[in-house]
Amino acid sequence: MNRLLLQVPILALSGAVAVLWTAPAPAQTQHTTVLQAENVRFDYAQVLRVTPVYQTLRATTVEQQCDPEEGKADSRLQRVIGSVREVLGREREPKPSTGENCRPVPVEREFRRPIAYDVDYVYKGARFRSRLPEDPGNKLKVRVAVTPVVSPISTAR
Repeated sequence: MNRLLLQVPILALSGAVAVLWTAPAPAQTQHTTVLQAENVRFDYAQVLRVTPVYQTLRATTVEQQCDPEEGKADSRLQRVIGSVREVLGREREPKPSTGENCRPVPVEREFRRPIAYDVDYVYKGARFRSRLPEDPGNKLKVRVAVTPVVSPISTAR
């Protein structure tokens, strides 16, 4: 008999839970949110200024530097002519050296390359600035998206 008494309250309790579970709550109201498709179009803006953004790289290499051979005294005129040829780039082949008076010397070089462009432009009277990977030229294609601002739904009506 104890066994029967224990089962009855459990069945009655599970039935009450099932009724509460399926009954809709009268205080809750359902709100449906409608997502509007974005209104997008493309237009052109007038570019005002383009400023390149540079990356500076430094590289050190080791090169041979040779002192002029002693015993071969060049005249002053020959040294001036030789330096003028070097400046003008006419002397294409370097003078061979014996290697006895040469030593390795570290030479540091600096390279600058544009990595981006800061672009100032105007669209419909408003000024903007963007960092772009390429120089756009005189006109910049812009994406114009218009979405209305929707106020939150008030609960009191």
